[in-house]
Amino acid sequence: MSLPPIEKWLAEGAPSAADPRAALDPRAALDPRALLLGRRALLGGAAALLAAPVPVFAQAAPPAAPAPAQAPAAGAGGQSAVITVDRARVAPIPVALPDFRGTSSAEAALGHNIAAVITADLVGCGLFRAIDPASFIQTSVAATATPDFASWKDIGTQALVTGAVTAEGANIRVEFRLWDVLPGTQIQGTAYTTAQGNWRRVAHIIADAVYQRLVGEKGYFDTRIVYVSRTGPLRVPVLRLAVMDQDGANNRFLTDGRWEALTPRFHPTKDEICFLSYIYNRPRVYLLDLGTAREQVVGDFPGMTFAPRFAPDGNVVIFSVTHGGGSDIYTYDLNTRHSQRLTDSGAIDVSPCYSPDGSQIVFNSDRGGDQQLYVMGADGSNVRRISFGNGRYGTPVWSPRGDLIAFTRIGSGGFAIGVMAPDGSGERILTEGFSVEGPTFCPNGRVLAFWRSTPMQNASGAGYSARLVSIDITGFNERVMVTPTFASDPAWSPLLS
Repeated sequence: MSLPPIEKWLAEGAPSAADPRAALDPRAALDPRALLLGRRALLGGAAALLAAPVPVFAQAAPPAAPAPAQAPAAGAGGQSAVITVDRARVAPIPVALPDFRGTSSAEAALGHNIAAVITADLVGCGLFRAIDPASFIQTSVAATATPDFASWKDIGTQALVTGAVTAEGANIRVEFRLWDVLPGTQIQGTAYTTAQGNWRRVAHIIADAVYQRLVGEKGYFDTRIVYVSRTGPLRVPVLRLAVMDQDGANNRFLTDGRWEALTPRFHPTKDEICFLSYIYNRPRVYLLDLGTAREQVVGDFPGMTFAPRFAPDGNVVIFSVTHGGGSDIYTYDLNTRHSQRLTDSGAIDVSPCYSPDGSQIVFNSDRGGDQQLYVMGADGSNVRRISFGNGRYGTPVWSPRGDLIAFTRIGSGGFAIGVMAPDGSGERILTEGFSVEGPTFCPNGRVLAFWRSTPMQNASGAGYSARLVSIDITGFNERVMVTPTFASDPAWSPLLS
């Protein structure tokens, strides 16, 4: 069976950026595959799309029983579990999570699984340390009971999470309580009702609540990641868009691999993504509703359109359009269908990304003779260069907090992921490697995901592995993210709840 046109073109050796060390060269070709770090994905039908998240209804948990008289207060050297993110990085919070209780075997099994997911979320972020269940003196706590704080304090616990699961027909009620062990106080008690199959999402929501109450910032566990899945031969893989929970669960393929696609990005409020697609071999920006599987092209431009992102309010898509030997940045209003050209430099201007308040845009351009980062006003005014390090810069993305811009940098030593302030000051490299690319921030701005590739060879030939990786913005706690296949080009969703 013959390959479709684009696949055959790549297989016969046309410039496909197979070597990631050449991928950031904006003069390689006016093709989005080269301009966007040379990465490829195949877009097909809209089968097996992920439906909108199942609702979760929350209410205050009933009061716990009064604390036993012997429950100790914090000792002279005691330390509350409620601390700051910076302190938790230095000394992760010791947290205990006994299985959530249930009266039936099915409820008990769910309680065990929910506690395990909460534990994995908290430990995975690097700010918490799980107490070994083998050391538990009190192995379980009833839903409305007060813990024996002395037994938890004796094994070094600062924060304790207890809970229960109750089946209610097709639904479940999950109740949890968060305790500050040393002073012997309850910090939060909440009950959630949802469909039984939605138990993992409840666990992520609880982990977010624990994170927020103990470190003072919103969590990021009730989120998803859209990415490009890579299967098949290493040098000419089949690439599909896929979406999963941030911990790798509930992975779904969004496309079947018949056509190329690149750079999927989430809408800030809707269950929708924008992306570059090669449907019918014409590179254009599309929208895809993840609930209905409805696709629509964004505008009608004579040149290629690529590198899309939503504005913070979700009403505008920003992207690049090719013109002769260059490319310029445009916006397209999804309500009025009006487009606006923001740059006209005669250079290659790509990878635009709005600041969280929508007032500024960061992008990369070779207008100065080399690929660097620039910031301009949302109307295209006041363009100024912000990158001045050794190397070329690409794929800039603004932190949801507004305080940092992450980027890919390529130099004589290889690839690097770094961050800098919006004015270009304080540049820091977080990680380096043969190829590390495409950073994306989690919703609270504390963690980045990106993808790392390394050379490899197997029975199907030589090529490159590709794995999604997360790292804290301080450069610690680098972890491989779980995907069922090789993966690249991640984009983090906003919080679902």
